[in-house]
Amino acid sequence: MQKLSTARRIEQSDWHEPNFDNWVARIIEHADSTHRPIVLVGHSLGALSIVHAAPLLADKGVRAAFLVAPPSQRMLLTMPEVDPRFAHVPTAPLPFPSVLVASRDDRYATFEESEAMALDWGSAISDAGNAGHINDESGHGPWPEGLMRFAGFLKTL
Repeated sequence: MQKLSTARRIEQSDWHEPNFDNWVARIIEHADSTHRPIVLVGHSLGALSIVHAAPLLADKGVRAAFLVAPPSQRMLLTMPEVDPRFAHVPTAPLPFPSVLVASRDDRYATFEESEAMALDWGSAISDAGNAGHINDESGHGPWPEGLMRFAGFLKTL
């Protein structure tokens, strides 16, 4: 976020026990309180929260979404610590342009599952190669490649 001066992080009340209603509501609240065009960026369940909130965001200034490593429905159904409502992954196209960044060795979604989600949502797919879940555990801290992909995406808007 240091490289993106106008970026704002949407804080969730509990990052370790994600609550579907709370996570989706926080995205909508932030969109309601923002008076400039919005490009949402989400990782993992954050990306899915954006997709779940999308039907309620179309008239709130959201111009696009950059979705990184959303988990598959198959995987979410095996995770008792995750609110089961996240596992009902929407299949409707998003009402704004989007990119789904997927890894070929993400333990939370196969590349084929990511491609299927991208196709459902009308998202362009961006192949991150063998990048794990694209998080700290997979060796990512600062992610210059991701920032470059994001900048390229912004140029298309």
